[in-house]
Amino acid sequence: MSSGQLSSRHKFEEDEVLRTILEGTAAHTGEMFFRELVKRLASVLHTKSAWVAEYLEEEQKLYALAFWLDDRFVEGFEYNVKGTPCEIVLGKKELLHIPKNVINLFPEDHELATRKAMSYLGAPLLDLEGNILGNLAVMDTRIMPDEYKNITIFKIFADRAASELRRIRVEQQLREREGELIRLFDSAMDAIIEIDSDLTITQINRSALELFEDGEAGDMLGKTFGRYLLPDSARKLKQLLDGLRNRPMGQRYLWIPGGLRAVGKNEEPFQFEATLSCYEHDRNPYCILILRNVTDRIKAEKKIDALSAQSEYLREEIEQIFNPDEIIGQSWCMKRVLDEIDQVAGTKATVLIYGETGTGKELVARAIHARSTRKDKPLIKVNCASIPESLMESEFFGHEKGAFTGATAHRQGRFSLANGGTIFLDEIGELPRSLQPKLLRILQEGEFEAVGSSQTQKVDVRVITATNRDLKKMIREGTFRADLYYRLNVFPIHIPPLRVRGKDILLLAKTFIDRFSLQTGRSMNLLSEADINRLKSYDWPGNVRELKNVIERAIITSRDGNLNLSRVFPGFMADNETPVSQTAGDRIFTADELLYQERENMIRALQAADWQVAGKNGAASLLGIPPSTFSSRMKALDIKRPSS
Repeated sequence: MSSGQLSSRHKFEEDEVLRTILEGTAAHTGEMFFRELVKRLASVLHTKSAWVAEYLEEEQKLYALAFWLDDRFVEGFEYNVKGTPCEIVLGKKELLHIPKNVINLFPEDHELATRKAMSYLGAPLLDLEGNILGNLAVMDTRIMPDEYKNITIFKIFADRAASELRRIRVEQQLREREGELIRLFDSAMDAIIEIDSDLTITQINRSALELFEDGEAGDMLGKTFGRYLLPDSARKLKQLLDGLRNRPMGQRYLWIPGGLRAVGKNEEPFQFEATLSCYEHDRNPYCILILRNVTDRIKAEKKIDALSAQSEYLREEIEQIFNPDEIIGQSWCMKRVLDEIDQVAGTKATVLIYGETGTGKELVARAIHARSTRKDKPLIKVNCASIPESLMESEFFGHEKGAFTGATAHRQGRFSLANGGTIFLDEIGELPRSLQPKLLRILQEGEFEAVGSSQTQKVDVRVITATNRDLKKMIREGTFRADLYYRLNVFPIHIPPLRVRGKDILLLAKTFIDRFSLQTGRSMNLLSEADINRLKSYDWPGNVRELKNVIERAIITSRDGNLNLSRVFPGFMADNETPVSQTAGDRIFTADELLYQERENMIRALQAADWQVAGKNGAASLLGIPPSTFSSRMKALDIKRPSS
């Protein structure tokens, strides 16, 4: 036979072998592939056995993936390679053919003896980097001639076995890597959601599921993510996605400024920070959202801000207040006030405290709070007359950063600081008409929005207010809302002026003497009879606050332990000046002094009557004189109503 004919024959035989392999293994992978492979290999080479094995390097063993022996499969076969032909195959990484006497060459290989092997043919199975994956071998009880055909056929089978083993290894690595990614994906504390161009959820991790749903991950797949977002956040996300898709590849990612707001499984809205990145797969666009719930952090930050603000507020209060909860008084009218405080303190009712300036309205508010169930929470004080109208809303309700010029940071309002406690709104009559509906809303619904924010805040605050103005008259004039008045006036308390409290004047004076003596380190004598008469006869238009200031000045200017009321009492002036008020004792007043006292007394009557002269509650009636006489004296003393 010529060389050309021989070559053609070899080519034909190789093709037949390939066809045989393909016919037997094309429909199989893995274990079934290897079983068909060794079965057909033994058949083609006419050998007693054929086997393909995976190499376990650490154990120096071959573990059979498929072993065909005597027309049947041997299951679970393991082979120690030391002292065997396979050790040479694996060590040299090359084909080994022993046509005969294989038992004599490897006397330590008991398997060869057991199988009564005469010949052996083996080849290593390598990965693409040349690392050993396993071994393919055949054994026979007859001499295996060194024929080109047999070697070629065996190599073809070995190549096919190596390819399948490499595929299995790659698949195994992919599964392991996929498992690692899934574990990483599901163990991430942040929620991770994959969405398509319509915001439909295509993948979700466990953290996202726990954030939005109670069921299985499959419950969210196929749903639109927009259903979990608040409307403004859904629109924001859609706009960001449209913008990202117009960016070049490699730049389709961003940090979502301001985050997004969603509704979780408990139907409560929450805020989260988010990153967004887009990519394409099979020409379809997808996006990955990584979300971090920051609601708890924001609450904690706001709580810290609130506590810091409360601490600062309370420090200021401590510096300003001396014995804040002590109400001194034994007169019948003050006992009535104390009874009313005890009656209302334990309730949730709003309280409106009436009284002239200096009567101690704030002291009453503090006493109500101290006796209430909210005593462990803050009492926040706001003087409505001391805050500019332009800043009052921010002072009440707080503001967001950038809400107006000068708002450089988030700020808690007084109602937020008072949450769980009490807020005392002093001089409520000075509250602007524009702010009154917002106060009414808090009283009725317990909610408000900070300046510059659309987020509604809920508060639980007890409201106590105070005024020295006639709110009913303000309602008639249109400067105070009637509905707000009735919500504030649930439980009114009237604080009597000092001039009608009788013996309380001396009791308070002695208390103030003790306090200021202690503060100044001065020892003071008892009040003289003249001092007592002077204190009792004065009508105290400034009430308790005026008495306190008078006593303090008297102690500062005292000599030899005696109060200097003659020097500091409101009636004292220099020799060339007119006295400003009535004094008591044996002093004889000049005509000018009497005229001055008359003028001051008429002015006080007019102020008490809101500058109404005639009528049942007019100034003339208060003084017990005819209105015509009162009007004549006004002209004589040049008394005119001050311009508003």
